[in-house]
Amino acid sequence: MTGASPPTGNGPSAAADPPTGRLAERQAELVAALVAGGPSPAGFAPAPLAATRAALLRKRAGEVARHWPLLAAGLGEGWPSTFAGWAANRPTAGSLRDGWDLARTLRERDALPPAGAEELVTREAGLRYDGREAPRLRRLPAVARAGGAVAVQIAGRVRLLRPAGRPPPPQSTGGDGVPDAAGSATWISD
Repeated sequence: MTGASPPTGNGPSAAADPPTGRLAERQAELVAALVAGGPSPAGFAPAPLAATRAALLRKRAGEVARHWPLLAAGLGEGWPSTFAGWAANRPTAGSLRDGWDLARTLRERDALPPAGAEELVTREAGLRYDGREAPRLRRLPAVARAGGAVAVQIAGRVRLLRPAGRPPPPQSTGGDGVPDAAGSATWISD
């Protein structure tokens, strides 16, 4: 042992390191800005912060799509923008719960695609989710409805009784402007 005294905190390194409490506050501000729509913290360049925020939203959308594949597929090309618009100012509650909350929001707006409605009723028939706590298995029989889809859960098994209504396919018209009800335009050429 050299007999040197421990640092007192009055040297040059103490001035460069912020107190632990202030560092924790700045980290919390940064996390809130990146994932919960909080204001940009002082001292950060806005462009890289926005790019990081967008990348994290894309990553979060991909995770939710893994748990809610029919919802994501039903929204098609609009999935990333729909999810980003919904999630921009919300902190994550986990991929399963984020997808569930988004599906419920879309149902309230009458914007839930048929495949998403079927996925939602299947989940709601089998699990109980109040929007605050983690979903739990239902023990009693249950019926769930959304977008014309109906699912029932009895003895732990969920069955989709009625699928959601799908919009009719667009009618193709022949050269004379008359609808091609037989679909012959796909196999007859001029």
